[in-house]
Amino acid sequence: METLQAIKTRKSIRSFSDRNISESDISVLKEALLYSPTSRNRDTWNFYFVYDTALLKKLSHCKEDGSALINGAKLAVVICGDENICDVWIEDASISSIILQLAAHSLGIGSCWVQVRGRNHNKNTTAEEYVQETLGIPQNHRVLSIVALGYSGESKNGANDYSPVRKKLRFDKIVEVG
Repeated sequence: METLQAIKTRKSIRSFSDRNISESDISVLKEALLYSPTSRNRDTWNFYFVYDTALLKKLSHCKEDGSALINGAKLAVVICGDENICDVWIEDASISSIILQLAAHSLGIGSCWVQVRGRNHNKNTTAEEYVQETLGIPQNHRVLSIVALGYSGESKNGANDYSPVRKKLRFDKIVEVG
């Protein structure tokens, strides 16, 4: 699949089939993640692959809302960045999250980004603390997101028409400030 076609046709999948992801496809996903660029090539990211259904179910409760879909996934990848290595770990982890989603899409695997950083598990615990405790992740491995993966159990329409937002593109426009 060509890159632009993958970008245009990738959709967030929140319902997954019972079909398992092959080991060869998981190997491709791992390799794609290791090619994710990082600031100053510092490799700030860490990736935790979760296959166990009991752990997937626990992770599906990491947030007050918006994480239940993890329970139906065949794989969840917890995307972390080490804040002690570089101050732009959030950007590095964000890039790897979308690289994972595009690689999965190119293999015919659906995915959905579940935001963890800045969200709450409950009024006393952040979603990040919950995920770190559930998986035994060190505190310096800051959790940005969980990408839930599996073959789609839902049908989504084709690419959206983004004509109305094309006005957000700027070309050779210089804005003078004060």
